[in-house]
Amino acid sequence: MIAQTPHPPYFAVIFTSLLTDNDDGYERMAMLMEELAKEQSGYLGIESARSGIGITVSYWATVDAIKEWKNNLQHQVAQKLGKEQWYSAYKTRICLVERDYEL
Repeated sequence: MIAQTPHPPYFAVIFTSLLTDNDDGYERMAMLMEELAKEQSGYLGIESARSGIGITVSYWATVDAIKEWKNNLQHQVAQKLGKEQWYSAYKTRICLVERDYEL
């Protein structure tokens, strides 16, 4: 599903990852994190795809909202598990969305 975001400007967090062979519990945690993110102040939406490489883009109203999400205690547990067992590599990018258009 394509996230329905407001008119720019807003921010995007692009999380790109490669999974290890030990992905036990990963899907459940990903679903929990998506539900938790939806409850956070400043959350605007999410898009995610995985076919070998995983790409998740979450949209936020402000940089402060992104910082609050990064520092959420439950999210920190998921981050720790990701580093310890689920990801062989990952990269996070934070971007300002200045324009968007759609069909």
